[in-house]
Amino acid sequence: MTEADNSADPDWTILFVCWLLVAGATLGSLFFSEIMELPPCSLCWVQRIFMFPLAIILLFGLFPFDPQVVRYARPLAAIGAAVALYHLLLQVGVIPESAAPCRQGVSCSEAQVEIFGFVSIPMLSLLVFASVTGLLSLLKRRQLP
Repeated sequence: MTEADNSADPDWTILFVCWLLVAGATLGSLFFSEIMELPPCSLCWVQRIFMFPLAIILLFGLFPFDPQVVRYARPLAAIGAAVALYHLLLQVGVIPESAAPCRQGVSCSEAQVEIFGFVSIPMLSLLVFASVTGLLSLLKRRQLP
């Protein structure tokens, strides 16, 4: 298959959608911190540690198309989803604030931004990580004989 044929391949499209989600989340994260000047909390930093490399790893998996990129990207996305879920549960009060790793600086339990009045940054992060994990799992299943 040539590179021109990649865009018609459903597996390539799944990986491209994953990259679009992660690239959008990475740019959104940088927008919040660099343009809006919102300092990230400790848990936000951990989520960035898992999100930013995904943008590079998935891009390298697209050109040339390498379906084996799933073995590297899916664990990062799954761990990032777990951290984002913990952060979201901390923010909504399910997990007590005493369990927050944020001792100095920005509080992990306060929502700095709420889109539509309820969508916080950890919720956006969880949606991206969970979507990418699900799509990469689908891609992995499609590769099985």
